[in-house]
Amino acid sequence: MEELVSLCKRRGFIFQGSEIYGGLQGFYDYGPLGVELKNNIKAAWWRTNVYERDDMEGLDASIIMHRQVLRHSGHEATFSDPMVDNKKNNKRYRLDHLVKDQKADVIAKVAEAMGQTAENFPAVVAALNANPAQASEALRAAGVRDPFSGEVGEWTEPKPFNMMFKTTIGPVADDESYGYLRPETAQGIFTNFKNVVDSTSRRLPFGIAQIGKAFRNEITPRNFIFRVRELEQMEIEFFCAPGTDEEWHEKWLEARLSWWEAQGVPRSKIEILDVPKEDLAHYSKRTYDLMYDYPTLGHEEIEGIANRSDYDLGSHTKNQSELGLVARVEENLDSIAKLTIPHPETNKPVVPFVIEPSAGVDRAMLAVLSEAFTKETLENGNERIVLKLKPHLAPIKVAVIPLARNKAELVDLARSIKNDLQKLGLGRILLEDSGNIGKAYRRHDEVGTPYCVTVDFDTVGKGEDASLTGTVTIRDRDTLAQERVKISDLSAYLQAKLR
Repeated sequence: MEELVSLCKRRGFIFQGSEIYGGLQGFYDYGPLGVELKNNIKAAWWRTNVYERDDMEGLDASIIMHRQVLRHSGHEATFSDPMVDNKKNNKRYRLDHLVKDQKADVIAKVAEAMGQTAENFPAVVAALNANPAQASEALRAAGVRDPFSGEVGEWTEPKPFNMMFKTTIGPVADDESYGYLRPETAQGIFTNFKNVVDSTSRRLPFGIAQIGKAFRNEITPRNFIFRVRELEQMEIEFFCAPGTDEEWHEKWLEARLSWWEAQGVPRSKIEILDVPKEDLAHYSKRTYDLMYDYPTLGHEEIEGIANRSDYDLGSHTKNQSELGLVARVEENLDSIAKLTIPHPETNKPVVPFVIEPSAGVDRAMLAVLSEAFTKETLENGNERIVLKLKPHLAPIKVAVIPLARNKAELVDLARSIKNDLQKLGLGRILLEDSGNIGKAYRRHDEVGTPYCVTVDFDTVGKGEDASLTGTVTIRDRDTLAQERVKISDLSAYLQAKLR
């Protein structure tokens, strides 16, 4: 992971946010190559889930949401993490992360003090949350150490910390003029359910897809871009008739695993966690977490596929009792919409169930980079670092390299070839005129460029072999194989390789 982080900074994938002012924890900026890779991941997700399906619509909802949306969704009351403070240094930590990062014997002591076993860690965390006074004593007695100082801490009782960012709306700052930055993109989909149905005449089953920013005021953001305060989500809310939800849940699990494989993240590196009932989110009937084996971090969630039942649309609909729904937070007297749709068989109004595949763009990028990062020893004994990205994800698809940067005829022809290739719509084509062919190859290995096209003296008829006039050398990133191809055939050759 350290080598990967170093590569991301050195080659312009990811930078620390506000770095010239010392950085801002939990915020990252995507550099010239990072933004390309990120956009390619999002494009691949959108193409698979929207363009290649006949049962999906797209949406881009507002980031700032009316506070009533997040009140009736349950986020205002439940979107929180347990937090503890160390009185010795005033450092603040998320409780489950603090305990999980301790040595095995310390975790065992905490579990024993709470009447649990270390093997059932979720039950340990639940017991700590349920008994704050006992939890504080258990942490001290077990010798839980502060990650920052390394010393045994003097721990406060755990308390809930709501992770939503609150913001003032308009020029007057009072109790009525505030809203929230959305903690998930899902609620924008639910509140636009009626708009989408009315404008598209969709019938069950169908889905709404959205890619967008979400904000979570994490207590302790960490592990590079894995846990951040500003994140980007790729979410689908797939609406289906009650009673068909479990079947669709399984279908979406398989669809999402297939998509990850197509991005270079193999199934063998993903464990499927059927989330225990006591750990389910407040809206969930059942959730599968896809746990990817990150380097250094181990198995962590890369995507959640939740059966949200009719929780959300039911929470946002008016006249809940008339529809036979139990009020989720309280009887909704604020909504002006009845969020129903005709049942595909009975044609009677029904609040549909929802299956939600939700993946983080940042975590996806980290997984894709982790799988692509490769160190190889060449035949000459030298080591090379190469990002073996899938071609459709590569930030730069082709680098066109004039052999000598001070020879105008080589540079001009290379630029012309680059411009022609760019028009094919394959992605970014780069004119690489650094002047050193060896360094150029090594640089493009490190950033994952699938093909390098070299324009040399043979290309312009000034080499030793006249038969090579009008041809260029194409170098394959993964095999290192090189072949000569006519310039007139170059577009078709690369289109076949990159599409």
